[in-house]
Amino acid sequence: MKTDDGRIENVRILITDDNTAIHEDFRRILTASTQDDASLSEAENLLFGDPAATPAHHPAYAIDFALQGQQAVQWVKRARADGRPYALAFVDMRMPPGWDGLETIEHLWKEDPDVQIVICSAHSDYDWRDIFERLGHSDKLLILKKPFEPIEVLQCASALSRKWQHERALEAHVESLEQVITARTEKLEAANLQLRHLATHDALTGLPNRVLLDDRLAQAIAHADRDSQPFAVLMLDLDRFKLINDSFGHRSGDMVLNEVARRLQGLVRSIDTVARVGGDEFVLVVSPAAARADVEEIGERANEILSAPFQVEGVDFRISSSIGIAFYPTDGGSAESVLAHADAAMYCAKERGRNNCQCFSPGMKSVALERVSLESELHQALKLEQFELFYQPKVDTASGDIHSAEALIRWRHPQRGLIQPAKFIPLAEECGLIHEIGAWVLGEACRQCAVWQRAGQPPLRVAVNVAASQFRRGDLLEVVRGALQKSQLDPRFLEIELTESAVMTNPEDSAAVLEQLSRMGVLVSVDDFGTGYSSMSYLRRFPIDKLKIDRSFIAELTTRADDASIVQAIVSLAHGLRLKVVAEGVETLEQLKFLQSVGCDQYQGYHFSEPLPAAEFAELVTRWQKAEDRSSLDDFSRTHSKLSAYR
Repeated sequence: MKTDDGRIENVRILITDDNTAIHEDFRRILTASTQDDASLSEAENLLFGDPAATPAHHPAYAIDFALQGQQAVQWVKRARADGRPYALAFVDMRMPPGWDGLETIEHLWKEDPDVQIVICSAHSDYDWRDIFERLGHSDKLLILKKPFEPIEVLQCASALSRKWQHERALEAHVESLEQVITARTEKLEAANLQLRHLATHDALTGLPNRVLLDDRLAQAIAHADRDSQPFAVLMLDLDRFKLINDSFGHRSGDMVLNEVARRLQGLVRSIDTVARVGGDEFVLVVSPAAARADVEEIGERANEILSAPFQVEGVDFRISSSIGIAFYPTDGGSAESVLAHADAAMYCAKERGRNNCQCFSPGMKSVALERVSLESELHQALKLEQFELFYQPKVDTASGDIHSAEALIRWRHPQRGLIQPAKFIPLAEECGLIHEIGAWVLGEACRQCAVWQRAGQPPLRVAVNVAASQFRRGDLLEVVRGALQKSQLDPRFLEIELTESAVMTNPEDSAAVLEQLSRMGVLVSVDDFGTGYSSMSYLRRFPIDKLKIDRSFIAELTTRADDASIVQAIVSLAHGLRLKVVAEGVETLEQLKFLQSVGCDQYQGYHFSEPLPAAEFAELVTRWQKAEDRSSLDDFSRTHSKLSAYR
């Protein structure tokens, strides 16, 4: 330890000699005055070649004494145990009747190998060869021949104690470096372990990813080929999972995926594999597989455990899955083919209504190839101008007048014919084309509406349905503004339809977007109302013009009292908020009469007209407007019969 003036304190020295008078001599020498320090400094400068400048500050020694070698060993042992070891020991060569100096040194070094030794030896004692033969050539040993001068004692004490301190400092530094290296090595090993884990596991759920799945499949194939024990692959895709992301955001979707992973892991054995291979796709490898019926039961149990509600933003949300099953080696002789066939069976399950499990059969492969082909052709459809819009009238429930129409996209495929949106819109959302298609629909609807007006048609408003992902993308205002400017259409003739779930995903952001649309003069409708989750307080704050009652409530309006009550409640709620109400999916006169009785403002559906191409729609509107006065048509059956004549 150093003091403020640089002096080194607490350097311990042990004097081992059987003569107490010698002890006192060492005490006087080692506690020398400042003048003695100056003399010693000058000697050190001559010895080591240092500049003869300011006298050096020498250690203040703590001195202990021992009369015999055994006593010296006890002192050294105790000092080391206390953590205050001796730096140096002066040892007399002859100390009868006990150990001599060499034997004492041997025992001292057994207790403390680091202690420095000065042998105090007369000329008649051992010679150098005797000492080196017993103790070896050590850099911790000096020999001081008697009689000696005080400066020799001081020089030995100073040099060896400093050497001892430097060695301790070096050892401490090396130990510190070793600790740093050990800590950094451990961190590096942990980081490498984490990287290896991330390379083979899904970052969100912790399940094996595609890389580890391929390895597990390779192992399963090796075991199956060796032991003739087939295994099964179940491809599981969550039904309508996109609705969760669209309605509640990706953070809630991630919570659901984690819970799905936990439930699936609890479904299978520890020797089986549950992997996540896509956004909402999971793979189960059951190896070895039991009977076909047992594997199908696993698939059914998977849907059963997933049917339990998930808590999302305080709302109980239920999901299902479509599951495809393929067996090795009967359904494929490689990992790639088994996975592909399980995937084909999964898409077949989706085609058959979702929430079911299908085993692969050869015919399913063509279905999967058909889907891949359709997706490939969908990427070219926009460039090849294969899309077109059909228009379905929105009719005033009281007067029968046509004031607006909803634009509905169709895909006129050169080989497949007219493809309905339910066939390709979900595919467009999956492959990321929905934004381009949605922008085209907005632009085309505005263009067509402006064309009708310039052709002298009565002013009509055109309604365009905007997908939830398109609404949340953040550029809807720019797309709408661009479509209106390009077509030179007055904004009041454009109506944007948004699903209830899309609006409620992020109410604050939605309110800001809707407010800007309203300032532009564009009308906003909430589509499919009643099927999502709405907060009445937010609904009241939103600048909304209309609510559209979902067709699921209209379908059984006249046969189910609950649906009739819901429709009546929605109409009452909307009117209380000063909103218009539109019913979609109206197909019968009875449904229309009920809507009129509860005060629904508008309706659309096959009862009046199916969606029509632009030219046919324009012809319908022209004929309808030229017909006799609408006010005289108080019988809706007459209204419908007149329209039928125009079809």
